[in-house]
Amino acid sequence: MREAPPAAPSLSIFFPAYNDAPSLPALLEKTFSVAAKLTPDFEVIVVNDGSRDDTAQVLARLQQRYGPRLRVVTHPKNMGYGAALRSGFAAAAKELVFYTDGDGQYDPGELPKLMELMEPDVGLVNGYKIERHDPWHRVVIGRMYNAFARFLFRIRIRDIDCDYRLIRRSLLEQIRLNSTSGTICVELVRKLELSPYRVLEVPVHHYPRRHGRSQFFRVRSLARTLWELVRLYYRLVIRPAIKGDNPKLA
Repeated sequence: MREAPPAAPSLSIFFPAYNDAPSLPALLEKTFSVAAKLTPDFEVIVVNDGSRDDTAQVLARLQQRYGPRLRVVTHPKNMGYGAALRSGFAAAAKELVFYTDGDGQYDPGELPKLMELMEPDVGLVNGYKIERHDPWHRVVIGRMYNAFARFLFRIRIRDIDCDYRLIRRSLLEQIRLNSTSGTICVELVRKLELSPYRVLEVPVHHYPRRHGRSQFFRVRSLARTLWELVRLYYRLVIRPAIKGDNPKLA
């Protein structure tokens, strides 16, 4: 008698969104199609981080189309990328949690590649960009930021800046995230790498931005990010070394 194949794990998929109204309909259509082929038990969440465009109205129409499978978390004002991710993680209720950005620069159709690698001893499957399709100055700044952050925090994955991640929710429940800006990616990966679970990587495509503009690559945002990296370094590296704190909970 043949044994029944193991049931597919349940899956939460979420997108942080800020002024992403034009990209969300196609993004969610592709997401629902892909998710339904991976598992019968899934949910899709969009965190509307105080968008000033028609994101709220677009999401209301999409909720009528997709029903209770689509949930929306709304911030009354823009609270930052880190805060949007923290809200998404808090809202996710399934065994595995996948997130990527709501601007459409990553393809949810590549999620099956990550799911195939999520074995019982794996805590994080992280994408890395095959080629970055952004203006040249963003590519240069992104490479510098990635190299600096990897060196400073001794992070092993090659692409901290690739927000295409599949994470075991039980592992997320064991760590505490504090960042409200883009530095949350450094904090998240650093704390996940400190766990006993394996971290794997897979190449994914990156596409040109068709709508809106990045909130990260501005002088004020970059200066704030640099300052928050310094604070994060103290909290995750220096203070635990001095006080013996658990860096996953710092």
